[in-house]
Amino acid sequence: MLRRLPLTARVPLIVTLFMVAVSVFTSERVLTRLAETQERHIQALADAYVDGLALALVDSIIREDVWQVFDVLDRSREKSGDIRPTETIVAGPDDFVIASSKPLDIPSHVLVPARYVAPLRENGRIAVDENEKKAYLRRDVRYESLRIGSIYAALDIAPLLAERRSVLWVLLLTNALLTIALAGAAWFIMRRMMRPITLLTGYLERSHTGAVTSIPDEIVAQVPRDHRPAFGAYNRLASAVSDREALSARLAEEERLASLGRLASGMAHEINNPLGGLFNAIDTLKRHGADRHTRNVTLDLVDRGLKGIRDVVRVALVTYRAERDQRHLSRSDIDDLKRLVAPEASRLGVLLEWQNELTDTVGIPATIVRQILLNLALNACQATPRGSCAAISIAETLVSVVIRVEDRGPGMPASAIAMLIGGGDRPAPIGQGTGLGLWMTNRLVRELGGSISVAAGAEGGTVVTVTLPRRKEREFAHVA
Repeated sequence: MLRRLPLTARVPLIVTLFMVAVSVFTSERVLTRLAETQERHIQALADAYVDGLALALVDSIIREDVWQVFDVLDRSREKSGDIRPTETIVAGPDDFVIASSKPLDIPSHVLVPARYVAPLRENGRIAVDENEKKAYLRRDVRYESLRIGSIYAALDIAPLLAERRSVLWVLLLTNALLTIALAGAAWFIMRRMMRPITLLTGYLERSHTGAVTSIPDEIVAQVPRDHRPAFGAYNRLASAVSDREALSARLAEEERLASLGRLASGMAHEINNPLGGLFNAIDTLKRHGADRHTRNVTLDLVDRGLKGIRDVVRVALVTYRAERDQRHLSRSDIDDLKRLVAPEASRLGVLLEWQNELTDTVGIPATIVRQILLNLALNACQATPRGSCAAISIAETLVSVVIRVEDRGPGMPASAIAMLIGGGDRPAPIGQGTGLGLWMTNRLVRELGGSISVAAGAEGGTVVTVTLPRRKEREFAHVA
């Protein structure tokens, strides 16, 4: 329970509990010593009181002179001083009352009341009854070592008990104020001590959900000297992370341009073939342009060749240009990718099975999906042996779009699988041939809220399945 509380609350609570324990112990010792002091004071006053009575009553007790005893008791009440006797009883050796200070309540020739006899088991020692607010005392009167009677006295100790209660309340109030002051001071001190840690924790939490930002130097200069090394280490870490992210972004862009470079040779082949035919057509027109039929056939060949070159160039521009708006994915986007991948597959000697089952526009950013599919398709073509087949298909359901890419290669290495389906906090790989394209694919799929699975194919090779949820346009307008 205590460990769940923050440190700024835990330390004041511990201080409060400690002060309560100290207060209880201190109060108990003070009140005990006060009670002992008061009892010694009462004992001394009572001893002086009954000793004086005993000396004055010896003859009266021997003669059992009731009136003389009454006279001594009356005179002793007037000279009691600090002592406050409420009742005084003089009894004979048989504990029958000779006389008392209250003859109406305790008449002569009756036994001493039990309330005096029961608590007074020891001669000369007082017995305190806090409920009655009285102290009782019995003193034996002796004459030549013979007990000739006893004096019983009840003393009023209400002022002493009131003083004890007053001391108790003063202790409680003082300890409570001291406890509150120390707990408040502990909270204030801990809050000031934890302020740099709280500030550093806030920057760490923000770096987990967004960009890693350094702590300004003016803030670092204000923190205590003991915390500055931690702030400096965080700033160095933030700088390193920012440099790595910038490097990752640059490598990702280079990987994207490298993909275009790998397609360049295939595109050059696709453009070069119709160009050769176009030059031949132009040469034919120069020689036989006067013939109507020859001219029409040659112009039709030129038209088809130019349209083929236009389609190849248009697909490349659509795929690699930076779009400001996020278009929805359509069937033509997938068909355009086939035109880009087909020359690379032909160059590698790989048969390409392309299946596009999209029927309409799908609520997913077209640029990102094309980049995902292009990376996976090129990897499949590179992994598939010459003369084998690589299969690419895309289908849609009511809630998602499913991309399936299958090759006939030796199987994807474990490191590549980890790069493709690993956690989003995995750093970008540095260097050539380290799986940056797979890392980018993983990142793009996660941005769209999708998932990736990797399995072995039925006839060998690897099957990569990407599932992307369909979203409304306003839900992915922020995706970059």
